[in-house]
Amino acid sequence: MNENLNKTLKSVETEDWLDLHVVRPFCYYWAVLFAKLDIHPNTVTILSMIIGAISAIFFGCASFYYSGTWGLMMNIIAILLLCLADIFDCTDGQLARMTGKKSRLGRILDGVAGFAWFIPIYHAMVYRFYLHHDLEFQWLGIDNTPENVLIATGIAYALGLIGGIMGTGGQQRLADYYIQIHLFFLKGEKGAELDNSKRQQEIYDQMTDETPAVERYFQKTYIDYTKKQEASTPQFQRLMQKIREKFGTSDNMPESVRQEFHDASLPVIKWNGLLTFNFRSFWLFLFCLLDVPIMYFVWEIVGMGLLYTYVRHRHESFCKRIADKL
Repeated sequence: MNENLNKTLKSVETEDWLDLHVVRPFCYYWAVLFAKLDIHPNTVTILSMIIGAISAIFFGCASFYYSGTWGLMMNIIAILLLCLADIFDCTDGQLARMTGKKSRLGRILDGVAGFAWFIPIYHAMVYRFYLHHDLEFQWLGIDNTPENVLIATGIAYALGLIGGIMGTGGQQRLADYYIQIHLFFLKGEKGAELDNSKRQQEIYDQMTDETPAVERYFQKTYIDYTKKQEASTPQFQRLMQKIREKFGTSDNMPESVRQEFHDASLPVIKWNGLLTFNFRSFWLFLFCLLDVPIMYFVWEIVGMGLLYTYVRHRHESFCKRIADKL
């Protein structure tokens, strides 16, 4: 099965240990089942989005400290649902590569899935804090008055908003981009999904009134998604511009340039993996089980923010070095 499994992966190099040895093999069996049932990868993606969003209901009412065993069970169900959503989110790509049913909409939906999960989850966590905040108030010495509850909930919402914009909206978006960049230099254009905003805008402009409204909406959203990826990586954009100017197309790029980029990118990709679901969700689950879910927002802003800064700095630095040589 290993050979068949490997054919469904983007690349062994871009998978972390947990994905490669646990998640991906499990997803492979799901992909085989969905293939036999002739279920389209986009259907699996949408199912992932629905399951992840439903988990928010359980995250919002889960608390062992305040509700005992019932609250603990709600936490466990929420965690299992979000893990299942992630499994299906991984399965859709493997299914697409297994069956050849790749599509532009599928690529866009894959980027949207995280937002479909975490927007309702973050709101549920703020609501949970509004209901259950005794621990935090005791630690901070805050009187549990209605006014203080509203103020603290407003602060919690602001932290969630900042964490969401920095985390799902920034950190994971860049992590996905770095994976596609690595695949681009490893496998070439056909082996990666390295999209750019200019091309996505052209696709949108070619759409007609007959194009389904939902497809036009997601395409428009994806243009903004790719623009933000490009804005976060000025040195990489400069490197790509130099490659186009000097070699015309990426196919004409010398193997020495491709290899130099790969060798510099590989160690960064290992750190980059910590910005994706597995490491990020560990902290979400931990803080929810400890009944201090708002601390996850703080961790996302500070801890994950520092990691993001480190990964981006290293990637931009070697892109600049290689571009300067060209």
